[in-house]
Amino acid sequence: MNQVLRRWNQASRAEAVGEIVACCGAAAWSAMLAERRPFPDEASLLAASDEAWLSLAPSDWLEAFRSHPRIGETSAKASMPAQSASWSRQEQDGVSTSTEPVKATLADANRAYEQKFGHIFIVCAAGKSAVEILAILRRRMQNDEDTELRDAAEQQRQITQLRLKKWLGI
Repeated sequence: MNQVLRRWNQASRAEAVGEIVACCGAAAWSAMLAERRPFPDEASLLAASDEAWLSLAPSDWLEAFRSHPRIGETSAKASMPAQSASWSRQEQDGVSTSTEPVKATLADANRAYEQKFGHIFIVCAAGKSAVEILAILRRRMQNDEDTELRDAAEQQRQITQLRLKKWLGI
């Protein structure tokens, strides 16, 4: 069994919740996973993560969204766990290396998105350039609120899976 998972399975509930929240940002998700321990292997944890995520209320999804910096931001929120901030920087590497005009256009598009939908733009940015992310943002601006919330939730699910794998070292 994975050493991280073994240790986490044996941690107190509070420690387990506190450690894994950086992977998602939703307190209810973290609590659900901590309650379902022990997990026999990484695949079981990853499957349980998806199951827990999909069972959450939209308010929990929005809580997870608030745990992210905006795409293109270089500073983390004070409330963001250090590990989550580090992962965000890595995931947004394609944005950090883009030109200033592209970054400015992305910042403007982020503001327009937030005005329309009331939450930050969430995209699984790993491996994507700023230009690709901008195209995705522009396409999703055509969504209605319900469709966009579900699209954003799916992106958060993907981000959570990536972060769980990083946390587990797999």
